[in-house]
Amino acid sequence: MKPYVLPLAALMASSSFLCVPASSMIASVTSIPSGAEAINIADNMTRRLTLPMKQVAKRTETPQEHRWKLEDLYPNQAAWDAEFSRVKGLIGEITSYQGKLQDAASIAKCFALEDDISLLTERLYVYANMRHHEDTAEPSYQALSDKSKKISVEVGEAASFITPEILGLSEQQLTGLIADPSLAKYKRTLEEMLRQKPHILSKNEESLLAQAGNISQAPGTIFGMLNNADLKFPKVKNEQGEEVELTHGRYIQFLESKNQEVRRDAFKAMYDTYGKWKNTLASTLNANVTKNLFYAKARHYPSALEMSLYGDNIPQSVYDNLISTIHEYLPLMHRYMELRKKLLKLDELHMYDLFAPLVEEFDMDITYEQAKTKVYESLAPLGDDYRKVLQEGFDGRWIDIYENEGKRSGAYSWGAFGTHPYVLLNHNDNLNSMFTLTHEMGHALHSYYSDKNNDYRDAQYTIFLAEVASTLNEALLMNNLLEKSTDPKEKMYLLTYYADQFRTTVFRQTMFAEFEKIIHEKAEQGEALTPQELSSIYYDLNLSYYGKGMVVDKDIEMEWARIPHFYNSFYVFKYATGFSAATSFAKQILDEGKPAVDRYLGFLKSGGKDYSINILKEAGVDMSTPEPIRQAMSVFEELIEQMEQLTK
Repeated sequence: MKPYVLPLAALMASSSFLCVPASSMIASVTSIPSGAEAINIADNMTRRLTLPMKQVAKRTETPQEHRWKLEDLYPNQAAWDAEFSRVKGLIGEITSYQGKLQDAASIAKCFALEDDISLLTERLYVYANMRHHEDTAEPSYQALSDKSKKISVEVGEAASFITPEILGLSEQQLTGLIADPSLAKYKRTLEEMLRQKPHILSKNEESLLAQAGNISQAPGTIFGMLNNADLKFPKVKNEQGEEVELTHGRYIQFLESKNQEVRRDAFKAMYDTYGKWKNTLASTLNANVTKNLFYAKARHYPSALEMSLYGDNIPQSVYDNLISTIHEYLPLMHRYMELRKKLLKLDELHMYDLFAPLVEEFDMDITYEQAKTKVYESLAPLGDDYRKVLQEGFDGRWIDIYENEGKRSGAYSWGAFGTHPYVLLNHNDNLNSMFTLTHEMGHALHSYYSDKNNDYRDAQYTIFLAEVASTLNEALLMNNLLEKSTDPKEKMYLLTYYADQFRTTVFRQTMFAEFEKIIHEKAEQGEALTPQELSSIYYDLNLSYYGKGMVVDKDIEMEWARIPHFYNSFYVFKYATGFSAATSFAKQILDEGKPAVDRYLGFLKSGGKDYSINILKEAGVDMSTPEPIRQAMSVFEELIEQMEQLTK
């Protein structure tokens, strides 16, 4: 739940601001803005296509039909300015309720006003920043973006008294409010407040923790500065024998080289550099773990992991179940590594060979119009209503299609409640861009159905659910492409593309999640997280996940030092659960037809009106059991079997 508009962070984390697929070559503009954080998205990529250089058009040269229609949010700047003034006035109104939230009538009026001001602020913020993303160099849009950020902070501060003040009521009073018919619309908000109450401290203690907030950001900030600004890598030779400086951005390009020597040299140069900083980086990660333990203890949680899961009301068994079930299927990963070694014609498969192309680059030149047609066709299993909305998005200028000078890179889906969602692309005529299109439209239609079928408070779905709809679209597109493919070379290219999504998004992210769990448990038991201990844990996990068919090079033991997600603790497991849930949905839809489609559409329409686990379970995907992960693994096994058949 989001009981009031938080400053910038909450708006940027909105379920309707969602990023590109793991398979995409474009770094996410949501959670992976730049620098070191782009590493992890790059590591999730299956293929990076080298694109020809071309002249980028100016925004004014972009045809109208290729631009999104932001006039559906505000017809003109004057309308935005008028709404901005209105929000300014409402800030004074919301603060007038401070100290008065003692009865159902006052709380109902305050909540209603809170909804109005939150929605208007969201609209202001989304419009201003999408205008800014059209051309980031345009000064007037920069100013508009800054103005929207400032008003969102003002609103967040003005409404920040609401939750603490209501939580100051006794449990008996809260229970009475939940049962009050006049607050029926806000029952879930109040229930969630009551659930959180045991972990809310006194006013003075909360104030003290709030003041410590900036200090708590220090580990991640220091890591980011060291990794992005201060860490320098040596020069390595490329395929042409030229010495080129190694950077975060070039690293994956080197690993995709057909020359194993180039791959090995880049790999060793990367981890030799991190090794020289191992004491500093271990101290930084240790500080982040210590911070998590401090907050868990202060807020009376049994562990840091349970604290991180509590907000979405996800039992720890879901996290543990993911790890244990993936362990059951590690032989499949080992089998894929053996196949990779065979396809690459190598005597030994090393860690630096994981991104080497398994087949010759297959030229799939796909225009935007062709991509729309293929995406529309591939989503036929979801029914006529779904595709009608999809077509509405294609025809109704929901999408900003091509790159222009100054346009924000990457791709995302975003929007504000009360209007249709929007999608930003930087389309190129290739396979990645087609998958990016279906991925982002998956997000867009999830938001569309969620907004259409829920009140404002219940419309926003959680991050735990956010990647399901987008990844399901990708799965259905891949299934369609594989069914129609008659060229063995094309089919192998597609199978490789898909299999590597399983490797990077399910297995790799689960390994990360297991590493996080182990190091936090060791810290909670009073053990020291020395560089040697961190490296030993990480190396042993790689041995387990990749198997005997892989030479697990000693250098990989330092990889923990370059993963930015470890500073957003216990987050990465959501990539694996989301991918597994989506694959399970896709399998059910293709196997069962209409009954499974109806359940899935029910999922899209549920928004955030219940806890994530319950919403998925009602739709037929019970993430508290191993079944969805097993269904995903059965698809992975089918891919491997098809690849093995093609190599005979």
